[in-house]
Amino acid sequence: MEWWSVVVAIVGGFVIVWGVVVIALVVAARRSGDGLRLVEALRLVPDVVRLVRRLVADPTVPRGVRIALVALLGYLLLPIDLVPDFVPVIGYLDDAIVVALVLRFVTRRAGAAAVDRHWPGTPEGLRAVRAAVGLSGS
Repeated sequence: MEWWSVVVAIVGGFVIVWGVVVIALVVAARRSGDGLRLVEALRLVPDVVRLVRRLVADPTVPRGVRIALVALLGYLLLPIDLVPDFVPVIGYLDDAIVVALVLRFVTRRAGAAAVDRHWPGTPEGLRAVRAAVGLSGS
């Protein structure tokens, strides 16, 4: 396999995961009644990536949480999925579900204060992420 095809696959994977997460967050925000604009939704994915990076780097976050976050990044980077991506709709939905489950685990283990402290985005974005992972609050 050529090096450039690996790079293209990685970049393509990031773009696909980004799109899936944006769609999941928009759907979750609409269900919770928050009027989330598309521009705000597009900003959420980089904010979630920065949140994960900050939580992994924070020594006050429990080790198990940091390991789960690193495993999440590894899962998203690997081309192997629970459901193959070529399966319409549910192929990408498994990635969004895994992200939501890990973020829910992180919030419950590290505490909402840790997520609030490291959240780089807007309060509306944080509410949308919380809605996506099934947690209430501001």
